[in-house]
Amino acid sequence: MAATNSVFRNKPLMTLAFGHFSVDMFGGLLPVLYPILTDTYDLDLKTVGFVALAYSGASSLSQPAFGMLADRIGTRLTGLALVWSAVLFATIGFAPSFPMLIVLAALAGLGSGAFHPFGAISANAVIDSESRNEAMSIYSGAGILGGSLGPLIGVGLFAAFGMRGTAAMLVPGVAVAVFLMMQMRHRNVPGRNRNAANAVARAVPWTVVGIIIGTQMLRLFPTLGLQNFIPLWYDEMGYGAAFYGAMASTLMFGMAFGNIGTGKLADRYGRRNVILGTTLLTIPAVLGFAQWPGYAGFVFAAIIGLLAAATVPLLLVMAQQLMKGQAGLASGAILGLGFVAGAIGAPVFGAIADSIGTQNAVRTQALFLIVAAAAAWFLPSERRIADLTGENR
Repeated sequence: MAATNSVFRNKPLMTLAFGHFSVDMFGGLLPVLYPILTDTYDLDLKTVGFVALAYSGASSLSQPAFGMLADRIGTRLTGLALVWSAVLFATIGFAPSFPMLIVLAALAGLGSGAFHPFGAISANAVIDSESRNEAMSIYSGAGILGGSLGPLIGVGLFAAFGMRGTAAMLVPGVAVAVFLMMQMRHRNVPGRNRNAANAVARAVPWTVVGIIIGTQMLRLFPTLGLQNFIPLWYDEMGYGAAFYGAMASTLMFGMAFGNIGTGKLADRYGRRNVILGTTLLTIPAVLGFAQWPGYAGFVFAAIIGLLAAATVPLLLVMAQQLMKGQAGLASGAILGLGFVAGAIGAPVFGAIADSIGTQNAVRTQALFLIVAAAAAWFLPSERRIADLTGENR
């Protein structure tokens, strides 16, 4: 308990977590907008999935590049990245056409893409090595908590203002960005010179890092697929926005609260074992979610979220340890390339749903979890990471 209290008393970490909460809240609003878009533009499920691909894809694919930039120049652009994301997200609801909405979603996603590696580097720099798993889990959980509140906020905003409700997110986004810049103005992480970065790069075990990235992508594909299509599936079944907004939030709330305990489990049983075990347990939870829609879905959504919580923070810590000195590239690769699976998965999930029905499309997500479990089997243990990085020497 003392370790947990010390983490929550870490003011720089909590400030960065607040920024992470805010930027991920924008992405959480998007799925609740999809039923409005299908009616407004007469779209099928595959086409509306391109909104998620634009926002999450731009965010995900740009993160490795922003991570390398952060390694060079430091993290002084963290607050500005949040401002960019807030301003561009606010304009999405005013798009004069669906193609322009896609463009604005992608531009907003770039702000999110910049914030994530900047924020993760800063978080890594202000935590103690003894509480690394727990602190990163709490930082990651703050972002997921923001994403989980997004659908609930979106239901109210879009019911009151329609698509233009996105504009309301400008004020909290900019306000949090200003607060973050003020609080972190003396805590920015400096960049590295090119020669030092290249020297570190030669020591990176890229095969192991590739396994970590692959596991992240496979693990997030079904979770983010469900998050994006819960509103559309339940809208098809005749449920109201309040119901499916709460359902989508339940999934993300499960992930957020699961993050709090993830670090302690990893400290006790090992990161690899926790990731592998939670991935296997998610398979029956996804099948149950597909089989019994309705109120029972809240229970299964919460379980899926809780089990998925282990993935992001623990794999992020693994990558940062293996890529010491390149925390920006490590953060960008894990967060970016991991979440790009969810971005690509949105139109893929939509195409499957158009072909065999949404309920059957949900069932197919269990197949991706089986492959993810196979990949997780090859993740390195803490001892293996110590051997690879020379910490045992």
